[in-house]
Amino acid sequence: MLADLVFYGLQYAIYAFELFLVVYLFLRGHARRSASIVGYLILLLVTDGVARPAMLNCFGRASVQYAYFYWLTDIVLALADFLLICGFFRRACAREEKLWRSVRFLLVLVSLLVVAISALSLTRNYTQLYTAFIVEFSRNLYFTCLVLNTLLYVMIQHLAIDDDELGLLVCGFGIQFAGEAARLALYHMTLGENFARSIFNFLSPACMLGMLMTWSYALARRGDDVELTDTESGLMARALTTPAPRES
Repeated sequence: MLADLVFYGLQYAIYAFELFLVVYLFLRGHARRSASIVGYLILLLVTDGVARPAMLNCFGRASVQYAYFYWLTDIVLALADFLLICGFFRRACAREEKLWRSVRFLLVLVSLLVVAISALSLTRNYTQLYTAFIVEFSRNLYFTCLVLNTLLYVMIQHLAIDDDELGLLVCGFGIQFAGEAARLALYHMTLGENFARSIFNFLSPACMLGMLMTWSYALARRGDDVELTDTESGLMARALTTPAPRES
């Protein structure tokens, strides 16, 4: 009973933070500038808060329909993670076009490599071609996102990129991917035992909540930064346009 309360408490806290961030960005007028983040949060909210519970209520947790839908939406979310990380790389390389061309080539190469490695699972699972590829591809893509996110953070520190918000967004993503990596590692080490299942059922939501809290802090700081920047730019404009006093 207590475990269920904690689990559902984490889930509803995640939904609340996702909805709060979307509404906050729209009300503050930052939704257009953060279109990728808003789209990602809406996708999370619709998938985890609406679509999956609806399928669960219709078919049940042990049904084939729910299993297929869960893993298909898992791939959609993993692809969204990958695309958002690509957007973060683009933002980090905004002033380095030459570096961005190299990074873009690397990202395309990595995505093709993930598809190729996942396709190798088909040679080992002829009887479950469809499900084996879905699970393997989703797992490989999450691990790739974890590695790319770590490399992005190292690149931000190495190039001394002056974008605190981006650094916090990347750190938040790192919390989420750490939870996914720990969940998969724990599952393989314990071969899916009940004790391990009970642990990683709480681990992933807790890490997701940590990511959303970090993002909330990062995006809440933007208002002060934008207002300060506008004030400074206004002072600079007045200083440039006001004629200097004549010498007597």
